[in-house]
Amino acid sequence: MQNQNEVPRRARLAIFDMDGTILDTVQDLGNATNYALERCGFPTRPINDYYLLVGRGIYNLFRGAVPAEASTEENVQRMASFFIPYYEAHISDFTHPYAGIRDMFARITSEGVKLAIASNKYQEGAEHLAAKFFPDLEFVRILGQREGQPIKPDPAIVDQVIEAYRLRYSSDPSVAGLSDEEMKKSVVYIGDSNVDMQTGANAGVRTIGVSWGFRSRAELESYNPSAIVDTTEQLAAEILK
Repeated sequence: MQNQNEVPRRARLAIFDMDGTILDTVQDLGNATNYALERCGFPTRPINDYYLLVGRGIYNLFRGAVPAEASTEENVQRMASFFIPYYEAHISDFTHPYAGIRDMFARITSEGVKLAIASNKYQEGAEHLAAKFFPDLEFVRILGQREGQPIKPDPAIVDQVIEAYRLRYSSDPSVAGLSDEEMKKSVVYIGDSNVDMQTGANAGVRTIGVSWGFRSRAELESYNPSAIVDTTEQLAAEILK
């Protein structure tokens, strides 16, 4: 666990969750899952159910969405066969950045902070949405759920982003000279769920929860992040501490 009383090093790298943190994606995720449920002969769910179901990767989404007695690997794969093509065709029908996200990115990058995304959204979906909504931004890495790779809250995805940052800026003496401990002190992970708070803690980096996403403030508080913010202005200020 990170020491919440430790004064953080000024952030060099801000790693963001995607769904519920920088993008409101729940309507499109819910619609695609309901389409797959219907095609598989299962009852659909109210969109509000998906605030709790998303965030742990699409296969866990399917396991939670189908009736409990039908949560088999065969049905998960059937759901995927309908969900993925439908979602790819409708991935941004309702999806949009949260208010103030673009201004927050502009504020922190103007201070030299580098950006990355680490999400449990499948890789192609994460790349597509980042390119659509933030085409002018440079991300060190955009990482999502990939075959053979563990999903959050496993810290591997954060470690992979940090390694990519080190490689990209290896010619910068201020980066090359950092120990692993010093590097992690200069990284901040931002998310909206218990999975994200666990991910940051497991990776040993400063972790910030955002209250505007898919989960409750109480859920975030129960995992003792470094901070919880209610606005994008507060988020920028916290990252730049």
